[in-house]
Amino acid sequence: MNDRSRFAPRLARLHAELDAVGAEAVIVDHAELLAWASGYTVSQTLWRAMIVPRRADPVFVLRSIDAGPCRDGVWFDRVVAYDDHEVPEAVVAGEIAALGLAASAIGYDPTSYGLTVDTFERLRRHLPQAEFVALPGISDRLRVAKDADEIASIEQAAVIADRTMLGLEATAAVGLRVRDVAAIAAASLLRLGADDGGPGPILVSGGDIDFLHGRGLDRVLAEGDLLHVELTPRVESYGARLMRPISLGRPNAGTELVFHRLVALQDAQIAAMRPGAHAAEVDAILRRSVLDAGLRADYRNVTGYSMGLYGRTPRPSDFSFAFHPGAAFRLEPGMVFHMYTSARGVAVSETVLVEANGPRRLTNCARRFLVAE
Repeated sequence: MNDRSRFAPRLARLHAELDAVGAEAVIVDHAELLAWASGYTVSQTLWRAMIVPRRADPVFVLRSIDAGPCRDGVWFDRVVAYDDHEVPEAVVAGEIAALGLAASAIGYDPTSYGLTVDTFERLRRHLPQAEFVALPGISDRLRVAKDADEIASIEQAAVIADRTMLGLEATAAVGLRVRDVAAIAAASLLRLGADDGGPGPILVSGGDIDFLHGRGLDRVLAEGDLLHVELTPRVESYGARLMRPISLGRPNAGTELVFHRLVALQDAQIAAMRPGAHAAEVDAILRRSVLDAGLRADYRNVTGYSMGLYGRTPRPSDFSFAFHPGAAFRLEPGMVFHMYTSARGVAVSETVLVEANGPRRLTNCARRFLVAE
């Protein structure tokens, strides 16, 4: 069981959200918020949820097959298991009623991908007297500034990314399949302490930005190929990300120049990531410079997005706080972002922490053009 004191400040922040809207409890079913607030999360084969009342300890409701690991992971005592043939919404409603809250105001996050329309309607039918109060975005908003223990896990993941990237520079070779390089990366991530071996996209680059999420694991590497590598290790579910190009043999001068120009422009952007900075203005530093330099004809993707906790979810990247022309948030200490840019087949990225005195790169792989010779 997790240490209660570690989660007390997080529970207090949840309670403050309930106080602000006059709710007596909140239903948490967003995978990352479950882990953040309880110490445990699991995939949604069947609906699982945590009830967080204002005046009592939380209650976790989930499949009986997952109850043991849940009891080992959470910091509170009550874990309620249901069999696979039972109706999860009815079990959750029963626990809310047992808390004396069946006719109370109950908060929920309508933007949670754990809460389908069907699940919400079923829950409402089982609690006809309850008033459901929407708390949109609470699952991401509460977690945006990281605690010290969260940052420590991200830093561990960043070290794993750095070491694996340099290892790939030393082992990638003409004649290997891209799949072979990905396997080397996966083995390295696991060996160095990552939760799993998923390395992120690794492929031969080309074009402007289309390559970032492309495919091609069975392509055989040839002299002159440019390998795009994105590493996404997680430690205790907290992730860091790092992108670099690796050239098979000496890169052509034009490609190397693009890399160094992107690095210089991104350095200027990262330097501006100070507490109080407006996200749209930080975005513009890179976006406008890349366009003004003629490196890209347009810039339609974000230049950075939130990093932190990644549960078993359908969302591989967290855009709840992202850098784009319409971004309205301001930076604050404890925020962590994956800052990335790309042009002409070249991509570079870093995991960056905003501290009280300014930004700090958590990934520290040399910002040079990597060459496998």
